[in-house]
Amino acid sequence: MTQAKPKFATFEAYLEFDDGTGNRYELIDEELFALPPESEPNDAIANFLFLKLVEAGLPYRLVRPGKCEIQVPVLQRGDAANRYPDFLILEETHLSLTQNRLTIKLDAPPPRMVAEVLSPGRANRERDLIRKRAQYAKRGIPEYWLIDPDNRSVTVLTLQGDEYAEVGTFQDDRSIHSRQFPQLQLTPAQLFEN
Repeated sequence: MTQAKPKFATFEAYLEFDDGTGNRYELIDEELFALPPESEPNDAIANFLFLKLVEAGLPYRLVRPGKCEIQVPVLQRGDAANRYPDFLILEETHLSLTQNRLTIKLDAPPPRMVAEVLSPGRANRERDLIRKRAQYAKRGIPEYWLIDPDNRSVTVLTLQGDEYAEVGTFQDDRSIHSRQFPQLQLTPAQLFEN
């Protein structure tokens, strides 16, 4: 016997859902789609970023590798209403808003920064490079990093109006320039050697 997939007319109804599995889901067109477990390389990159940003002076509670969900605007059919960035930086105000669930809703200020580690495959890359980019810009997130293990590069984007502009693509021993975190001392070579 097949079990019907639950449907959620609102994001709030989705937030009430708990199937007891601990799985992460994206809400797309009122239906849930389970996210696969994170790969070890992506997880390692996010954890290394955590260490470097905490070393640079950010409070560790604001630095979130891969576990924080953010509600994003649905810009076209097929867009997820929520995303789990591989890495993000919260604002202080988010700490009180996430006491019951590590979800940043649309009525909260945006995170300071999100980063995605590009996954292999054309559809995955297009999702990170196009759909997530548009949604994160519309959400008002000031800085978006695209971390590309295939090219061993980090592209830093900063919000200009309602779109992202490229600050630069950094490779090898060229220091990553972040307007949000100028105190960060990190190169792609360090990021990808671990």
